[in-house]
Amino acid sequence: MAAVPTVLVIGGGITGMQTSLAVGDAGYKVYLVERYPWIGGHMSHFDKTFPTNDCAMCTISPKLTEVGQHPNIELLTGTEVTSVEGEAGHFRVRVRTTPRYIDISKCNACDECIKACPVSIPCEFNEGLMGRKATYKAYPQAIPNAMAITKLDHAPCRLSCPAGVNAHGYVALASIGKFKEALDLIRERNPLPSVCGRICYHPCEQACNRGEIDEPVAINPIKRFLTDYARTHPSEDKAEKPVIDPEKPKVAIVGAGPTGLTAARDLALMGYPVTIFEALPVAGGMLYTGVPAYRLPKDVLDYDVQEILKLGAELKTNVRIGTDLTIDDLRKDGYKAIFVAVGLHKSRGLDIEGKDLEEVMGGIEFLRKANLGEKVQLPSRVAVVGGGNTAIDAARTATRTGTKEVLLIYRRSRAEMPAGAEEVKQAEEEGVQMNFLVDPVKVIGEGGKVKAVECRKMELGEPDESGRRRPVPIEGSEFQIEVGSVILAIGQAPDLDWAPKVGLELTKQDTVKADPVTLATGAEGIFAGGDVVLGPRYAIEAINQGREGAISIDRYLRGEDLGAGREPRERKEVPVPDRPVEVQTRAKTPHIPVEERKGDKEVEQTLTEEEVIAEAKRCLNCAICSECLQCVAACEQQAIDHTMIPQERELEVGAIIVAVGYELFDPTQKPEYGYGKYKNVINSLEMERLFSPSGPTEGEIIVHGKVPKSIAFIQCVGSRDQTVGNPYCSRVCCMYTAKHAYGVVDRIPEGVKATVYFMDVRAYGKGYEEFHERVQRSGVIYRRGLPSEIFSRNGDGALVIRGEDTLLGKPYEEEVDVVVLACGLRPARGMKEVADLLDLELDENGFLKELNPSDPVVTSRPGVFLAGCCQAPKDITDSVAEANGAAAKALAIISRVHE
Repeated sequence: MAAVPTVLVIGGGITGMQTSLAVGDAGYKVYLVERYPWIGGHMSHFDKTFPTNDCAMCTISPKLTEVGQHPNIELLTGTEVTSVEGEAGHFRVRVRTTPRYIDISKCNACDECIKACPVSIPCEFNEGLMGRKATYKAYPQAIPNAMAITKLDHAPCRLSCPAGVNAHGYVALASIGKFKEALDLIRERNPLPSVCGRICYHPCEQACNRGEIDEPVAINPIKRFLTDYARTHPSEDKAEKPVIDPEKPKVAIVGAGPTGLTAARDLALMGYPVTIFEALPVAGGMLYTGVPAYRLPKDVLDYDVQEILKLGAELKTNVRIGTDLTIDDLRKDGYKAIFVAVGLHKSRGLDIEGKDLEEVMGGIEFLRKANLGEKVQLPSRVAVVGGGNTAIDAARTATRTGTKEVLLIYRRSRAEMPAGAEEVKQAEEEGVQMNFLVDPVKVIGEGGKVKAVECRKMELGEPDESGRRRPVPIEGSEFQIEVGSVILAIGQAPDLDWAPKVGLELTKQDTVKADPVTLATGAEGIFAGGDVVLGPRYAIEAINQGREGAISIDRYLRGEDLGAGREPRERKEVPVPDRPVEVQTRAKTPHIPVEERKGDKEVEQTLTEEEVIAEAKRCLNCAICSECLQCVAACEQQAIDHTMIPQERELEVGAIIVAVGYELFDPTQKPEYGYGKYKNVINSLEMERLFSPSGPTEGEIIVHGKVPKSIAFIQCVGSRDQTVGNPYCSRVCCMYTAKHAYGVVDRIPEGVKATVYFMDVRAYGKGYEEFHERVQRSGVIYRRGLPSEIFSRNGDGALVIRGEDTLLGKPYEEEVDVVVLACGLRPARGMKEVADLLDLELDENGFLKELNPSDPVVTSRPGVFLAGCCQAPKDITDSVAEANGAAAKALAIISRVHE
């Protein structure tokens, strides 16, 4: 049986390219697999090649172009081999391609997407010496000649948001001053951003990876700024109002709280005629009646409400379902779907003696009166029972009515309080007296008036179903607290007397029973969501319920499956990025002084524009691409597709050539040299990028803003070194160090002292010794004897090199501006996985093992060949020679007609 006339080449560096060209030029098909988005390998990083000092890019660029245009070579970039089966002549190979989110057939590499991208991270190609965007092209001559977008899994801030708001995206946009675009991104999933910017419990911040380094990014204060900025800087861009289609079925929303408002917004955007029926005289639900104005000003709430109503939904206030209007009335009026989102507007009582006294009131009712502007008179001493946000809001509101003393009674400890820690702190600042581990057992009256509340002390026992430790009474600990009024803020309940009459089933908690995914109830055409289904929750969770309700109603009215495709998807959070991060202080939200906290005056204030931009720049960009979609808007070619997914493919090939290259030794394993500690200690590849005209300094030798006057080059870092497990010689370090030393003498016209510290010099190739001698004649100093340590006497200033000159037998201690570490070559990342995948052996140093030293391209598996540095360290000339040798071996197999 004839062999498959195709070769798989793994690795797109100079070796892999030369191999592919040799096979392709012979008339055979080649799959060139490269795990990065572009080919070029290490050589694309280089400025010059030794010993000729020719331009590296001038050498490699024609090959890049030829490979990219060759009719017999199929480039599979961003691709890795996942399995290999079969034998020589007949391999079955599976590969997996990571999407680049760019259609290379459309992209013209104009870089408009790069200009639009708000995300900046250290550029790997430039060894972190400069930044790059999430959308990028590694280097100008890169093939394929197209951009790519780097995405990891998902930022934890985004995944933690109950409404799925893209926090990473809007923070990234805020970091470059694109405030309107940032707010537009928030509003895609959250129509109440002004509200949430003030009262959200911000799980995004709790999940922020920055918190593992210093403090979480102030995501919610950034959102607050964006909404405040929009109100004070009205956009000249008029958003298109959706067209409400009168032919579409009418939808009724019962309740104008965050759930109902969100559902109305989303349905209006779909073109449905929507009417919201609200029992209160105002929209907002508990946002209006339950949240005090000093936390959420009424004009701020109204701004968000009006932005929603502008989209076409109709609002009817003072209409109570069950009293002023029935569900049957709505159906008779032509409403084909009804969404119940009435919230929880009743306080749960406390079944104790004295509960019916006139001065005992519910926290919900008390806050409603205060927030609707009704006159509220309280005695001089008031007790508030509870530990949640309603209790804290009631206590702080009571202090603003003129009450002299407000005592909060809570049966657990501070640590178990469900109220926000910042609100608790502010309550204490405002004089609320906290009484923890205290439980009321009786309200004592005299003459029909509240005189005191009898309490008992508690202690914490085992955790209950909520995970909090259960409060246990202490026998004989009863005592009295004299007060004139008691506000009970221990829970909320809905007002649903009418619900069973229309077929709605209630739970044991008196909430509406609805499908947890579709929000459909047992009554035809009626859906329910928000607190009336879930119980007391946060506004952002209510918003998500509104969104899900709108999706279900749309599907219901169109006769589609309500649950299809709505199963929870597993989404992985990305960890803290593995890169150096400078510790920075989080921006502090300003508060007005305690003495000014009166009436409705807002306590928390907004960050400044400068503070917001600086704070947003603290974002680690964990997922890299923030999916803000600014690149999509900027791309005239419509080449960007964020919906791309990984693709798997099976290839049939006759031979495999492995050319996966190498990686540099990590110099942090030699801590005595100070790499990673001192900014002016760099490695050899970083030096290479400084030489490059396309590098971070455009070819000028500038290290951290300064042109060095003295540079030390240290050879054999991680090479010929038993202490780090690398006993072998890396072969190229001596010559590329000579190239670097020669280059700095040439590039710094005002003069530089260049010193090379070495054990010995190994000049293996043709012309290498002559080049080494030329370098010495240029004025480069060679000192025999590697340093024992490098340190700085004044932080990031001049470096001190200490060691012994083994030629003179004398110690030395010299001061230099910059140290360049000539790192040895190590097996490429994942080399063991490659060996396991291909069933190959590794040698004692971790490189792929050749079958016979006299024929280094041959492996122990027939049909699989090696080329370049995956087998051992070597220079470019030897790598290219091996590439041609491996190609010849592969051609001998695939050109075989019969076995």
